[in-house]
Amino acid sequence: MTGAAIPFFTIVMPVLDEERHVRRALLSLLDQLGDLRTEILVMDGGSCDGTLAIVGTLAAANPVIRLIDNPARLQSAACNLAAHLASPESRVLLRADAHAGYPPGFVRTCLKALATTGATSVVVPMRTVGSSATQRAIAAAQNSLLGNGGSSHRRAGNSRFVDHGHHAAFDLDFFRSLGGYDPTFTHNEDAELDIRALQAGGRVWLCSDAAIDYYPRETLRQLGTQYVRHGRGRARTTVKHRLRLRLRQCLPIVILMAMPCALLAPCAPLMAVPAGLYLSACLVWGLTEAVRQRDPALVAMGPAAIVMHIAWAIGFLDGRLTRTRTLPDEKSVMLAEARA
Repeated sequence: MTGAAIPFFTIVMPVLDEERHVRRALLSLLDQLGDLRTEILVMDGGSCDGTLAIVGTLAAANPVIRLIDNPARLQSAACNLAAHLASPESRVLLRADAHAGYPPGFVRTCLKALATTGATSVVVPMRTVGSSATQRAIAAAQNSLLGNGGSSHRRAGNSRFVDHGHHAAFDLDFFRSLGGYDPTFTHNEDAELDIRALQAGGRVWLCSDAAIDYYPRETLRQLGTQYVRHGRGRARTTVKHRLRLRLRQCLPIVILMAMPCALLAPCAPLMAVPAGLYLSACLVWGLTEAVRQRDPALVAMGPAAIVMHIAWAIGFLDGRLTRTRTLPDEKSVMLAEARA
């Protein structure tokens, strides 16, 4: 598609304390705009680092960038506000996260997929990449079947219609007709929106040609915090829509339940077998990958996967047990700890 054939579109990028990533993310988008008609709305949730200065400098040299305050702080609210403030000419809302890298052609590929498939939204695969030793281990765990459970947007495959994926582009009118994201969700707002979209007759297209790079948490502690919140978000979605968990989502809960049973090993040794087998499998898997890929850092893949599973299960059970409890503290720190 030529620039003239592509309608005016709006790129929304929610940010909060993203001085390490925002410049790279914005430049990767600016470099591929060419003759496209667009605006980039950077929605700031109250950054206290150098994010505002970096965005301000880029905006001075690139008038398509607008820096806008996001008083609600959450990514869901940022995208909704951007949909409201978008130019009257805009027909597409393209969501871009500062914690990611966008390959050449990403924008045009997503816009073409939205225009030619009959979809109301386009989602893309996500490759997790890391630089430090721990971050590489976390990335490898998240990219693996053991870590992601076979989620469609976490593995390579053919482009196709799916139920859910990593959000990239929306038909703006359809997005608005749904009311946008649920602004009370700190996590899992994307999956929750996809459920409503499908119920309203929407179609979600997974564009395998537009995979992005995602930069994960840098420590196991940060990873655990993130996955507790992922679990709580999924719990809220299941309560709101009366959903049952898929098998891959049930397994972390089973694993969590097996851990306390291991404490009974002195009296009943067999009670420790399930937890022992699980922990051993994860650790051996990490060691095997470290040898296979010749990267000693990947030994930590096993512990990273364990943290992901246990933290998600804890978050999910907490979310279900507390049902519709309001979590104001989560809402105020969500973007600070979960820049994705």
